[in-house]
Amino acid sequence: MKKSLQISANLDQPELLENLVEKLACRRYDIGFRNEIMPDGREALEVASSETYVSGGVMLDDINYHIHMPFITSFLFTCIKGNDEVYKLAWSTSLS
Repeated sequence: MKKSLQISANLDQPELLENLVEKLACRRYDIGFRNEIMPDGREALEVASSETYVSGGVMLDDINYHIHMPFITSFLFTCIKGNDEVYKLAWSTSLS
């Protein structure tokens, strides 16, 4: 018989995290690397990264138990900008 397990996570202060990533994606200076001429139609990219701590909780729910496990972990957010002049969130990863 298969058992059902529900896993969910929540973040503390998601608005603050969103604000940090938006500031990263909208930085005001540009070193101009993306304007370099690249071979074979490739595109040079500007890259901006920011490390920040994220806290929240992970919940595991089953018929028989409920587990809430708080966490604090460091995340790395990276934005890239190509020829379209706009930074876009490319990836994020936990550093723990």
